[in-house]
Amino acid sequence: MSPPHKLIAIKLLHTAVWVFMNVMIFFVLYAVVTDRIDRWLWMGLAVIGLECLVLLIFKMACPLTLVARRYSNSQLPNFDIYLPLWLAKYNKLIYGVILVGILAGLAWRLS
Repeated sequence: MSPPHKLIAIKLLHTAVWVFMNVMIFFVLYAVVTDRIDRWLWMGLAVIGLECLVLLIFKMACPLTLVARRYSNSQLPNFDIYLPLWLAKYNKLIYGVILVGILAGLAWRLS
């Protein structure tokens, strides 16, 4: 497989993982808002926690981004994923705020 094709494959995989993580985040948000605190919520939080752990281990970079760097010299935030530039740039901030809201809502529900 040629380097451009490898980058496309990485971008597709990275985008698929991003979509999956969005489903998890918004599922957990929905569960907290609707007070459906059950095992599915905890499993969703575990998946999100695992993603956070991976980001911490890799110094706040997705491992797929590090692999994609081998095939591109681009410095754009979305060189490795099919997202709009603004979303790729502020992705961690946006979802970090949502996650803090989820955790605050969960703490409120459990109190």
